[in-house]
Amino acid sequence: MSKNREIEAKILLNKSVYDQITAAFPIKSDFTQENYYFDTADDLLKNHQISLRIRIYATHAEQTMKVPDPNPVQKNFHEVIEINDELTHAQAKKLVAEKHFKFTGNIGTYLDKHFANDQKKLRLFTWSKTRRILMNGPQNCELTLDATSYPDNYQDFELEIENTNPALIQTVLTKLEQEYDFEQTSANTNQSKIARASAHQK
Repeated sequence: MSKNREIEAKILLNKSVYDQITAAFPIKSDFTQENYYFDTADDLLKNHQISLRIRIYATHAEQTMKVPDPNPVQKNFHEVIEINDELTHAQAKKLVAEKHFKFTGNIGTYLDKHFANDQKKLRLFTWSKTRRILMNGPQNCELTLDATSYPDNYQDFELEIENTNPALIQTVLTKLEQEYDFEQTSANTNQSKIARASAHQK
């Protein structure tokens, strides 16, 4: 299990800019993950600004929940507390095949503490599949480039810059914006993958 503060800039890109950036920096890792999203029928977690998912990789998996940070350290970028519990590949495949199940581990403990009467109402409601490329970007700051497809075959492209130093995030983002001719707008910044997956169901 891990629990950590996540500070990141998240910007949707057009494919041309995505292709340019992925060709420009050294690749640290390149892999595919399946993302399965959970909530109640009346959007209990969404209404509390919480996201809950199971991520399945080639040989392992994890359950991860992002909750609001009660004591944010900055205001410029997306900031949450992320809680992760490791799962085996077989465990995760079994869980996402079930209609309803009770989350265990540290995420289960959190849900029992805050939503004791509602955990049994959680269900899988949508999914996405992401090719994730981790790159060594400017000033040795890690860049995450995601190409994500959704149930209706829609695909989008996203840059994430996650770092504990908000000033470094801003410096790297400004440099990339200038070099690759894109900019943050309200329409392309901090857009939830869960919301996009919900919008692009079959």
